[in-house]
Amino acid sequence: MNHTVSCELHLRLVVSSESSLPVPAGLRYDTADPYAVHATFHTGAEETVEWVFARDLLAEGLHRPTGTGDVRVWPSRSHGQGVVCIALSSPEGEALLEAPARALESFLKRTDAAVPPGTEPRHFDLDTELSHILAES
Repeated sequence: MNHTVSCELHLRLVVSSESSLPVPAGLRYDTADPYAVHATFHTGAEETVEWVFARDLLAEGLHRPTGTGDVRVWPSRSHGQGVVCIALSSPEGEALLEAPARALESFLKRTDAAVPPGTEPRHFDLDTELSHILAES
């Protein structure tokens, strides 16, 4: 049986060293896709931007810089609070977001309770997924 873990976060989009903008975001983890965290960033009244992150990337980014290419994650501090910086890069542009570290850590702990790290293969049917992909080709 599949289980979903979700949370709403209040991120900050870093505009400059002195300025940032609020970005509400939703994180969703589904045990049917145990390696991924799906993020929805609310960028306007009805506009959203979707990204998918490796759960391990976010978890490692709580403690040390990680990631290359399109997504980089690292711990930091902002206004005396622990944050996790998430740098995103795509052909449409780049963004630097700050997520509250405690809220992100709490979300990831709940995903770990649903699917303990290292047990993901038990929740993911690679043969079925490959069959779907090949059938679409």
